[in-house]
Amino acid sequence: MPCEVAARFLILYGSQRGQAQSIAEEICQQAAEHGFTADISCLSNQHNYNLDSEIRPVVFMVSTTGDGDPPDTAQKFVRKIKNKSLPHHHFSHLRYALLALGDTNYANFCNGGKTIDSRLQQLGAKHFYPTGHADDGTGLEVVVDPWIEGLWDALKKTFSSMATSDQQDADLSDCTQDNFHKTASGQEKNKSDLEVDLHLLKLSEADSQKGKEIKSDSSDVETLSTVLVASLKQSVPPLSQSALSVPALPASYLEVRLEQVSTEREPVPSDKDGYHEVSISKAVQLTQDDAVKAAILLELDISEQNLAYQPGDGFDILCPNRASEVEELLLRLDLQTRKNCAVQVNLLKNKHLPKLQPRAYSAASSSLQHPGKVNLVFNVVEFPARPEHPARKGLCTGWLAGHVSSILRPLGTVPASEHLGTSALPKVHVRPRPSSTFHLPADPSVPVVMVGPGTGVAPFIGFLQQREKEREANREATFGEMWLFFGCRHKDKDFLFRYKELERFAHNGTLSHLIVCFSRDEPDAAGTVNRPTYVQHNLRLHAKNVASILLKDKGSLYVCGDAKNMAKDVNDTLLEIIGNELQIDKLDAMKTVAGLREEKRYLQDIWS
Repeated sequence: MPCEVAARFLILYGSQRGQAQSIAEEICQQAAEHGFTADISCLSNQHNYNLDSEIRPVVFMVSTTGDGDPPDTAQKFVRKIKNKSLPHHHFSHLRYALLALGDTNYANFCNGGKTIDSRLQQLGAKHFYPTGHADDGTGLEVVVDPWIEGLWDALKKTFSSMATSDQQDADLSDCTQDNFHKTASGQEKNKSDLEVDLHLLKLSEADSQKGKEIKSDSSDVETLSTVLVASLKQSVPPLSQSALSVPALPASYLEVRLEQVSTEREPVPSDKDGYHEVSISKAVQLTQDDAVKAAILLELDISEQNLAYQPGDGFDILCPNRASEVEELLLRLDLQTRKNCAVQVNLLKNKHLPKLQPRAYSAASSSLQHPGKVNLVFNVVEFPARPEHPARKGLCTGWLAGHVSSILRPLGTVPASEHLGTSALPKVHVRPRPSSTFHLPADPSVPVVMVGPGTGVAPFIGFLQQREKEREANREATFGEMWLFFGCRHKDKDFLFRYKELERFAHNGTLSHLIVCFSRDEPDAAGTVNRPTYVQHNLRLHAKNVASILLKDKGSLYVCGDAKNMAKDVNDTLLEIIGNELQIDKLDAMKTVAGLREEKRYLQDIWS
């Protein structure tokens, strides 16, 4: 058979919520169509690769999380390459391409990928294809699709360049000698093999005679072998005209391993690094039953674990797969009778059926006001029925809602959990997710503007609880103004934290200005014209105050909530406000806003 040199490259990805992994897997699947073989690995699985000696081209996919940090799965890799003892030529042998994923609605756009890219360059690695920066704020596909399309030509040029090296030539020569046996005895062996092949394939007499004629020397033997391989691959005559049928089993693509476990043992997360099991001591529905979305507040008891946090930090929650989907998978694998076993399923083709990623939720409390506790708030996400699946709820929010159903109570009623012992309370695995910047200013006299519609108000409840306690403890101190722009659909259905928190803060002076809007309420009896519908409309109505706080008083702006709609609209409104106030064009306004980001005075905690 002819010797073929596989054009093999390596794909490494660092993914927080699965987007970078999905793109990496897509490239891996497309590789064969372009004549390549790709190996793929998560950056966290460092036993699967070794860049210190990697001679293949490497393609990186890296997302960004938090305040411009590399994803959790890439943190160990980043620490490793940032080792200051590494020489400047450490990766001089490495040829790579990198696609960074980010969102321009966040500060430090694509910084996770940029961090890895710049460090690889410092250590001598070389690009074989320009780095791409994909923006989830405008649509990742705008950059991802053309970047992948151009990757294939870049890989072809790279492999062509590598093939000219002396070492590659030597490898090809050795491979040719080993496979074609260019000795007299080798030719005889090949001749014999080919005669057997011809017999088995039942070639016509003419084709057989042709085969005998071209077996005159080694080069002709090579030619015939190539023809036969092509026939097998492409099903060209004479094979396609014969009645030959070669049955074959499909390639294996799943690996299933079973581990005997105690039937009495509670299921625990497969990866508990940094996680703590805590009790849910309270669950309150913050919305009315007829609200479009149900919002639930959870109070977690973290006193025994002594977990520290600040308002603005978040917590990761681990949730299990849906029981119905687990049952269906066990049925498909014919394992429904093995429920007393832990079942590990791996995809052989790409090697990291990925684990469920944790879901992050902002702390909606201050430990000054709730020592040993932390509150989290979430909407129960619901997906309507479609032809391909029935109506369903979000994986984590649906699980949490069901998990706390025994203690869930309407707002203003006595918690059922007060009558339960700690052992009877539902439990959850959580891990603190500190923020490096999304905190109140260190100087309490600095004024603050907060924009948080819906559950985006959660971290600002923590801010206000913190400031309330600070004011009580330091009555002579000077505190800056605190503005909150809040919005929801209906005043009487989903005005979160209205009575117990927000109106109290406004009444006692902790909250200087509470500016609200309701997008779905009917106009009042007076028929108010052009009433504000969304938070950005109220920002425009208070444009001079907002501009003064940010530009004259050096205050801070915080935005929390939906990235694709609300945060983008707020950002556009901010550009408009600054442009009008300073009488500058949009480009200069963008530079001013960028300056606010760099000074950490325009901060976002947003999600897609």
